Amino acid sequence: MKTKLTVTIDPDLLPLAKLYAKSQGKSLSSLIEDTLRELSASGGKSFSEQWTGTLRQAKQGDARFESLSKKYL
Repeated sequence: MKTKLTVTIDPDLLPLAKLYAKSQGKSLSSLIEDTLRELSASGGKSFSEQWTGTLRQAKQGDARFESLSKKYL
């Protein structure tokens, strides 16, 4: 059995969230529920803990390195 919940959200974000949910074939409620399930399944790990060791550093000659160095260096 589902329980109703009132959530306060930024008025500018609501239409975007509804569009995103629709693009995923879900209701906004389902999207929120799924996201909360994913967050609780992560064992409370922070963003950095979840991604540590999974990203590789771009090296010179790599297209990502070249693009980022032009933009930021």
